Amino acid sequence: MRSPASPGSSSQLAGEDATMSSQASPSIQATPQPPPLSVMDQNPPSGSLSAAPSVPSGSQSPPLLSIATLAQLRVGCKVWVSKDHDYRVAELLSIHTKKGEPVFYVHYQDFNKRLDEWVTAPRLDLSRPVEWPRPEKPKKAPASAASKNSKNSQDTPLARDRKNKRSRVPAKIAKAAQLARARGKENIEAGLVKDDAEPFLDGLTPGTTNNATPMTSTPSEDVDAKDTDLMDLDDTQPETTDGLQPENYSREEEIEKLRTSGSMTQNAHEVARVRNFMKIQFGQHEIEPWYFSPYPIELTEDDCVYICEFCLSYYGSIKQFQRHRVKCQLQHPPGNEIYRDENVSFFEIDGRRQRTWCRNLCLLSKLFLDHKTLYYDVDPFLFYCMTRRDELGHHLVGYFSKEKESAEQYNVACILTLPQYQRLGYGKLLIDFSYELSKKEGKLGSPEKPLSDLGLLSYRAYWSDTIIELLADEDRDVKETTIEEIATATSMTTQDVLHTLQTLNMLKYYRGQHIICLTNGVLEYREKLKKRRRRKLDPQKLQWKPPVFTPAQLRFAW
Repeated sequence: MRSPASPGSSSQLAGEDATMSSQASPSIQATPQPPPLSVMDQNPPSGSLSAAPSVPSGSQSPPLLSIATLAQLRVGCKVWVSKDHDYRVAELLSIHTKKGEPVFYVHYQDFNKRLDEWVTAPRLDLSRPVEWPRPEKPKKAPASAASKNSKNSQDTPLARDRKNKRSRVPAKIAKAAQLARARGKENIEAGLVKDDAEPFLDGLTPGTTNNATPMTSTPSEDVDAKDTDLMDLDDTQPETTDGLQPENYSREEEIEKLRTSGSMTQNAHEVARVRNFMKIQFGQHEIEPWYFSPYPIELTEDDCVYICEFCLSYYGSIKQFQRHRVKCQLQHPPGNEIYRDENVSFFEIDGRRQRTWCRNLCLLSKLFLDHKTLYYDVDPFLFYCMTRRDELGHHLVGYFSKEKESAEQYNVACILTLPQYQRLGYGKLLIDFSYELSKKEGKLGSPEKPLSDLGLLSYRAYWSDTIIELLADEDRDVKETTIEEIATATSMTTQDVLHTLQTLNMLKYYRGQHIICLTNGVLEYREKLKKRRRRKLDPQKLQWKPPVFTPAQLRFAW
């Protein structure tokens, strides 16, 4: 969730798309001009953190602004931070001490999370007002079982209706018992019934039981059939396993529960918001990670983590890494090479057979994928790794994973091109290879949703290029086609084809029906595609058969 916008300078944000990064989020909003300091608290608060301004719980007042010192800053504050020769509003996510100096992990407001970084104290501009975090809402005390049952029986309209119906049934029974008691007394006076029948009549009164003589009775004329049905409904109310009634939440409580738990939670722990590595060395490349990855915590104390580019083992010391490289004999991913041309090769790795290697691959990819959550249970997946060859071996370029059995017919579960090979056409090559496998299987495929921001851009570009090349191919004799035919020729799902045609504005309504039209803009884009040098695969060099797995091979097992 984003916090309310902090004051800033709109003129400073001019051209920030070019200065920040090509990976920045496309939705960037200018930050408003801060009010003059005369309006703010001119006197900086003195003392400890208690000097920070506070606001009553539940208040909806404007953001709390005041001048602060370095010692008063805490997690959640929004300060001005120097970035690319300019100052930008950033939220403090973590504060640590490194070599006796405080360091701050900041998230720049209205920018992508991958631009978060550690900054030192000199980069903070404390001459400007600091926005303090709003106080948390007080947590409600857990209600006891009795109060929950009372709440369940009173708060909801259905429960109140049931209570009213229950109250009418005992009243009818009591009325029937009163009539029977009166008739019994008349029979006693007449000498037809003995006096020991009176306790049995008392057993019909509400609030007492008669365990001595179990019996069945039919409802009297005063208890109608409708009330009898209500008695049966009350006896069959759903209960939980511990015998308590299921909990009922108010609307506010239910929204809060959904927001803070379940699939809506991006990361289960607050520590996952903070990137735990400054840089990694992967082969000949030093890479700055984008996100948190659950590597062992002892590696976070090192300035650089060294990862073997062949076996993907990780080390915190350069000496340990060098000793490993002398002993490591692996020169390619531990799987079957199913494709090779003059540029790249593809290897198929079974997660069940190569657990350690696949888990290390998932840990590496988590450094650059914010939405990836699975890194341990790799048995149900196949991994297809793309490599480049030289005299030293096969160097990993990217990969995608695929479920062995997908109920939704997904052909990609997770896809990544390493940062040093991005913007070179390898991403579309990975996507193209996944659809070539789908063609071999004779199925329509689609990537698993939701896609990351960069993944969505890559897939949209691939879908557009593929459909335009198919429809604008001059060698095709067919002048009319359908969405189903396009899906069969490309192995895309009809939903993906329809979405792409709508995005390209190629669907037109003509004479009572929808038609696919090649517009002038599409034809101009086709000419640009011809001039562009694009990496392509040769389907004839793919040596692969769809694997078949037994139910035992699809389960997680040691």
